[in-house]
Amino acid sequence: MKEWEVNEKKLKLEEGNLVLLDVEAVVNAANKNLILGGGVAGAIRQFGGPSIQEECNKIGPISVGEAVITGAGDLKAKYVIHAAGPVFGEGDEEAKLTNATLNSLKIVNEKKLESVAFPAISTGIFRFPLKRCSEIMIKVSMDFLKTEENEYPKEIILCLYGQEAYSVFQGTLEELVD
Repeated sequence: MKEWEVNEKKLKLEEGNLVLLDVEAVVNAANKNLILGGGVAGAIRQFGGPSIQEECNKIGPISVGEAVITGAGDLKAKYVIHAAGPVFGEGDEEAKLTNATLNSLKIVNEKKLESVAFPAISTGIFRFPLKRCSEIMIKVSMDFLKTEENEYPKEIILCLYGQEAYSVFQGTLEELVD
């Protein structure tokens, strides 16, 4: 399974490069200083151009678990939502990842955006375990879509970079749906 539907809204899994997706917003797996370094943030900086970092400089720093929105520069998306993910081992990481995901979705709902794409937040240099990340992000996304008051987004894409990440998220989605 790579798609789940509820209330005419979808949660989808895709393998690929987040910055190439045609969605209204992409989520950056950000650090609390909003510096676009490597990984997902580096790809956003590379493909989106310098305007995104310039906007981030006016906003940051933010707390881990918070999310903020900027324009998307030259990306196909209209917006980048910067979700400050936890570094594994810093304490209370699961709650912080839950908040980063939920706060991103709240921004999408407030801005009435139809579609959003997330990476596997904090699983790169922040070393958050992939399996636990998949459980948290999928559950938060499913719960958000199930809640009637949340009209948006109509589609959440969890965009996984590499077959390993995709397989882990697919297995978790199947466990949670069955």
